[in-house]
Amino acid sequence: MGSDNRKKAVVLLSGGMDSAVVAAMAAAEGFAVHALTFDYGQRHRVELAAAKRQAVLQQMAGHTIFPLPLHLFGGSALTDDIPVPRRAGEAKEGSPGAAIPVTYVPARNAVFLSVALSFAEAIGAADIFIGVSAVDYSGYPDCRPAFIEAFGKVANLGTRMADGGPGFTIHAPLQYLSKEETVRRGLSLGVDFGVTRTCYDPAPDGTPCGTCDACCLREKGFAAAGVVDPGRSPMEENE
Repeated sequence: MGSDNRKKAVVLLSGGMDSAVVAAMAAAEGFAVHALTFDYGQRHRVELAAAKRQAVLQQMAGHTIFPLPLHLFGGSALTDDIPVPRRAGEAKEGSPGAAIPVTYVPARNAVFLSVALSFAEAIGAADIFIGVSAVDYSGYPDCRPAFIEAFGKVANLGTRMADGGPGFTIHAPLQYLSKEETVRRGLSLGVDFGVTRTCYDPAPDGTPCGTCDACCLREKGFAAAGVVDPGRSPMEENE
């Protein structure tokens, strides 16, 4: 095989629909995608299998699954013995941050982006892609545009690669897109949404619950786009 002369990009690949679209967008821009998936003790571990399959389908340049035991800290319905809300908008936390759901994982995107930054510098990638949205999302503070902008500044203040060099760019191409727009963009790029998993509390066979925040937002996006969601079939964790 010949050498890959494309610019490298690190893409945070969760196994969900948003990150699958972002990976396809990065590839369409000419980047060699080096996907980074976190095994952080999440209850919806089926997304790890989805990420593996998506990496193969999109023929990514590389895929690393990084063990990051955030469940040791807990503090979230995704990593602790806290019930996942069964209907969008339920079980908000009390003050402070009453609009932040219990599915928020403490500082998750700050941690993820920090690891992605280290990985990117190690492989010589100046571009990092993340699939956050500030439109159709669950109200997480680490999805805000101000946070992404601030992390970009941090990346360029504390790394050797940015010290007198070109520096890093944090891409959040879904930042201002609705779920409908994300679905349409993914379809235009040939993303197989059947090989994505979004549910926060799936059945043991991977079947989505259909009632958590993530499921409701996903359903809304596909319905608005006028297409059937192909990602409701079972998918075993080790598939």
